[in-house]
Amino acid sequence: MHLLTIPPGGRAKAHLHESHETAIYVISGVSGTYYGERLEHHATVAAGDLFYIPAGVPHLPYNPGTEPVVAVIARTDPNEQESVVLRPDLEALVPDVPGETAPAS
Repeated sequence: MHLLTIPPGGRAKAHLHESHETAIYVISGVSGTYYGERLEHHATVAAGDLFYIPAGVPHLPYNPGTEPVVAVIARTDPNEQESVVLRPDLEALVPDVPGETAPAS
C-alpha cells in the first residue's frame, strides 16, 4: 500500500499491471482515468471514492483539476512494479488536455 499524489494537470503514461489487481481510494481531489483495451472507458473519481482496476487492464490516470489528487493505492502483489507494462501504443487515443476529445482511431 502506498500514497500517490497527482499534481494539477498531471498525467501518467498508459500502462497495465500484468499480474496484480489495484484498488485506489481517493483522499482528496478529483481524478479521471481512461481504461480498457483501447482506453475506451472513462471514470471520474473524487474524495471518498474507491476505484478498482483488474490485472491486465490498460489505464491512464490524470488530474484535470487545480488541486493535487491524493489517493491510497493497494495492490495484490508486493513486487508490483515488476509487472508494470507501459503501453505507448495507446497514448494517442487519449487527449493531451483533459476535457478535449480524443482523436478518432
